[in-house]
This record gives sequence, structure tokens and C-alpha cells, in this order.
Amino acid sequence: MRGIFSITRRDNRARCGIINLPQGPVETPVFMPVGTNGTVKALSNEDLEEIGFSIILANTYHLYLRPGTEIIRRAGGLRNFTRWKGNYLTDSGGFQIFSLAPFRKISGDGVQFRSHIDGSSHVLSPEKVVDIQVILGSDIQMPLDLCTPWGIRREEAKKALDLTGQWLVRAHAAWTAAAEQGYGGALFSIVQGNFFKDLRRESVERTLAAETPGIAIGGLSVGEPEDIFREYLGFTASLLPEEKPRYVMGIGSPEYILWAIEEGIDMFDCVLPTRTGRNGHVFTRDGPLVLKKAGHALSFRPIDESCTCRVCRTYSRAYLRHLFKTREILCSILASYHNLFFLNQLVLDSRRAIGENRFKEFKENFLYRYHNGGGEG
Repeated sequence: MRGIFSITRRDNRARCGIINLPQGPVETPVFMPVGTNGTVKALSNEDLEEIGFSIILANTYHLYLRPGTEIIRRAGGLRNFTRWKGNYLTDSGGFQIFSLAPFRKISGDGVQFRSHIDGSSHVLSPEKVVDIQVILGSDIQMPLDLCTPWGIRREEAKKALDLTGQWLVRAHAAWTAAAEQGYGGALFSIVQGNFFKDLRRESVERTLAAETPGIAIGGLSVGEPEDIFREYLGFTASLLPEEKPRYVMGIGSPEYILWAIEEGIDMFDCVLPTRTGRNGHVFTRDGPLVLKKAGHALSFRPIDESCTCRVCRTYSRAYLRHLFKTREILCSILASYHNLFFLNQLVLDSRRAIGENRFKEFKENFLYRYHNGGGEG
């Protein structure tokens, strides 16, 4: 597969670009909403299109277990099944298996685990994970990898890195075979190595040897302090080639997104905006806001007066608090919509700042207000 990425603008390490995918180009930097089960919780495809998303994430592990690959195959792939018109990135399920530590057994062949749904036993090999994502029709697919938590010993991190590297070689072979049969999705390799710089460097060398169209940085935002996240993000990003899209997995707060863009990261995803939205937590330019607090009971202001989303144009904090306190589903819908709109707008503003060679100033001004604006006001 030829290169799928082109850089259109730069501002120091920050950059804008275009990823060419089967369902159309994706402009970067880009935040990808997480649609674990083939849906972004509380939102419709039309909501996502209205906000402006062109790519969302779905979860291989969950879709493999339910509804199962046979149903999705008969539907004609995940896109036909869900009727989402844009691109899909699907993760390998490695992180979900990582979180099922008491119910898994890892070997060179792959991972044996018990379903969190019914306790049934399953085995995922690198080849099977590729095959599942081919059935899904993923526009970007991720290989099986072994994610490790913050604080483990170097020996454990090295073992996980070696397994991830071995699995990548096998996944690449399976992906190549699928491409020869007409599959058009891209495979991204995943950098691991935990929080050991020599292991990170070794993992990068293995991912570069695979020559995949894009590269993901895994094993960050797994419980480490912010300063360690930033250090290892910058270190890892500095080792990656300029010509390939870079994806940091599992980050979704405004701070982490801006730090990632500053280091030349092009793609990121997280459940944070919809999960916190369902719990009544919303983003504002002046910092996070908790809808349930009594101080909002008589506040007829929007969530964020500078936000142009349809939630802020229509509803007050008082009404949204009322919905949350009465456990109305509409609160989850509106708060999730706003949070995703907010992050998408943050990325659009970042692209504009990069194009005008003022990203650093934009980032610093945004974060100063976000941390000092008193979001509860």
C-alpha cells in the first residue's frame, strides 16, 4: 500500500495533514469518538455528521462477542450494519483483554480469555484479529498487542514488547494476504515498551521494520502521572517518521489533546467526552462544569456562552441540571453532544492556529483559561 498521509501545514512539531481512506479523506489533527458497540453512546449517526466527524472508532473485541462476526458479515460489513457513512478505525481488542487480567491467558500464539458477557472461552490470535477486522470492513485496523500498566518491572515490559513485536509480524502477513484479495483498509502498527526509553526505542524500530501505513503510540495514559505522560509522548513521537500518520490511543481531555498536537500527533480517541457527559460533566472554555451542583438550579446561561453547538444555543444549565437530577435520558444525549462538539471545535481551532503559525500561543491561552476560568461560575 502506498503512503496514505500528506502533511499540509506545520508549526514547529505541530502539523496538519490529510489521511486518505476508503470512505474519504480525514483531515488531521482529528479526534475520533468511540463507538464501542457500533454506536457512539447516546448519539445518532446524524448527530455525528452534524458535528463534522468523518471517522469514528469501534471495538473489535466487543463486536466479535456481540453481535458476532457472522451477523456483521451477512449485513455486508460494519458500515452496512450501522449505516455510518464515514470511516471506521477498529482497535484490536488488546486493551479490553488487558483489562480482563483475571480472565486471560497469554502465550506466543495469542490470547485465551473468557467473555465478560457469558463466561465462554475464546482465543484471539494475531491472524484472527486481522480477519475479524477484514469482515468488519475497517478502514484502519489495529494489530493484536499487549498493553502494560504503569509501574511494572522492566522484565515484564520487555516480554510484552517481544510478544507485541512477534504478533505484528504475523498480523502484517495476514493483512497483506487480505489486501491481495481486495481488502482496502490500512494496518497501523503499535509502539509499546511501557515507561522504559530503551524499550520504547526498540519497539519503534520493530514497527518501522513492518512498514505499516501508520503508527500508533500505545501504553500511555495507563495510570502514569501527567509529567511522565508528556515526557514519554514527546520521546516516542520524536522517534517516528514524519511521513506516516501518528495515533495516540486513549486520550480525550483538552489538555492531553493539545499536548499531543504540540508533539506532532495526528489522531486520538477516548470514551471520556461521552462517559463524563452521561455523568453530567461537561467541558467549557473556563474549565469542567458539573451539572448536578445546586448553583446551576437558577442559572439560565448555556453550558458555554462561546460555544455554538445546538445544545448551547437552545438549553440552559438550569434545565440540563433538572434533566440530570430527574435521570432523564435527554441529559446524556445533550451533554454527550456538547462534549463531542467542544472537542471537535478544539481540534478545528488547533488546525487554524497551526495554519497561522500561532499554535503555541493558542495552546497556552486556551489552557490558562481552562485551568483558571472557574468552570463552575
